[in-house]
Amino acid sequence: MQQIYKLPLLLEPQPEGGYTVTCPLLPDLITEADCIEEVIPHVSDALAALIEAYEDLNQPLPSVV
Repeated sequence: MQQIYKLPLLLEPQPEGGYTVTCPLLPDLITEADCIEEVIPHVSDALAALIEAYEDLNQPLPSVV
């Protein structure tokens, strides 16, 4: 079963183009996108990798209340 997460994202435009994408609730979630259309797929990939890393380290995800 696929889980759905709703997270606030901060998009910081970069001088060379594109965006750096971060999440204030998950400081380890950092990715980049060349355009707005790439943000969600890149965040999805980064979140999956972050969840896997936490599982590999036997650490719980940060509590996002």
